[in-house]
Amino acid sequence: MSATELREAMLALTRRLRRQRPQHYLTPSQMQILGDVERSGGSSAPVDLAALQGVRIQSLTSNLNALEAEDLVTRTPDPGDRRRLLIRITDKGTALVAADREQRDRWLADAMAEQLTQLERDVLHLAAPILWKLARRPDHAETVDLSDRSDGT
Repeated sequence: MSATELREAMLALTRRLRRQRPQHYLTPSQMQILGDVERSGGSSAPVDLAALQGVRIQSLTSNLNALEAEDLVTRTPDPGDRRRLLIRITDKGTALVAADREQRDRWLADAMAEQLTQLERDVLHLAAPILWKLARRPDHAETVDLSDRSDGT
């Protein structure tokens, strides 16, 4: 399988999983923030969230404001450095993340049981740690800025 085939298959599966999300009022970016905070143990500094999402901290502000307005997160002083704030997920936010994950996990488990042979499920079981290894690969500064192409392409 080529890198292109793997990327396209992963994107297609990601799109399918997104469509399985429960209907709620949050944007995918807001759900990503909630999930990142929950996975980090329930609290995270905005700068760490921005790094996880690959965005500037200023880009998080409107989403954090919306999440806070819905009582899904709170902002509290960092006990280690009172000048910094921590984003903490509330019980309501944790419940929303859990329901979201449960519905998507149920869909994926059902799809795997219905569509895949036992051997294919075993292969996916073996592939999961390998995919995590790729996902955790450090970023490199070799990214290309396509917005500033002088050759017109």
